[in-house]
Amino acid sequence: MVTLGLVDYGMGNRRSMQKSLERAGATVVMTGDHDALRATDGLVVPGVGAFARAMDVLNQTGLADFVRERAGAGVPVLGACLGMQLLFEHSPEFGGADGLGLLPGEIVPLDARGLKLPHIGWNSVRWARPSALSDGLPDPAPFYHVHSFVPGIALDSEIALGISDYGSEFASVVGRGNVYGTQFHPEKSSRDGIALLANFVRVCTSVEATAA
Repeated sequence: MVTLGLVDYGMGNRRSMQKSLERAGATVVMTGDHDALRATDGLVVPGVGAFARAMDVLNQTGLADFVRERAGAGVPVLGACLGMQLLFEHSPEFGGADGLGLLPGEIVPLDARGLKLPHIGWNSVRWARPSALSDGLPDPAPFYHVHSFVPGIALDSEIALGISDYGSEFASVVGRGNVYGTQFHPEKSSRDGIALLANFVRVCTSVEATAA
């Protein structure tokens, strides 16, 4: 069975994500310990809250460099909600901070064009291009969003895998190589959220089999 490391840096729906990953077929190690995380087949970076605060904690604990190193070694990484935003190079939120830089581009405020922010609730995601995360999912698929910021990337970018619309369109699923992210909360997104997490588990299974 695949073992996933749920990166515990004190922010995010960690218990909910742990239970959802277990429902998706993984054994989950929730910890901030580098050695324990290094022994897993993939990493999940959760997150709820402010970008700058999250990066402060990740940098202080050495987890930022650790996640970069593991991603560089080919280990699959999935960021969810704030965890997805952290994968990018920078965010202006609360004065701004540099991110993990695993994906190119910056995080920007969501242009809701008069709609209430934060964007909270169910919203559909249409698949811009095939990916391992969307395999077998309906098109479009409903997922639960809670956010005011989004990736500031072109929607025709090769890393924009899924698109949502709230006032304006934005990339709600991103990915490049072994690094993936969802702006929504898969752990709060019922059947399709579990199916997406199960797809990530299968990505890790494939990598594990190749490594063996």
